[in-house]
Amino acid sequence: MTANTHPAELVQSVLHRLENEFGGQLASAHIVETVRGAARDLEGQIVPEAFGEMLYRLAYVRLDRAVLATA
Repeated sequence: MTANTHPAELVQSVLHRLENEFGGQLASAHIVETVRGAARDLEGQIVPEAFGEMLYRLAYVRLDRAVLATA
């Protein structure tokens, strides 16, 4: 993920990565909504170059908490 990558492409990339990591533990719809929500929360809050990494980290933490809550 580079600074020149379009934000929608970054969201799709992060979504794919997190679906691979959490797909067996959470519903796909929950993963999609979590990633999209994290993207909305980060929009305009950080420098564009950090968007992909920060999106992954924020969504990962939220999904991990969801897994722990269902355990």
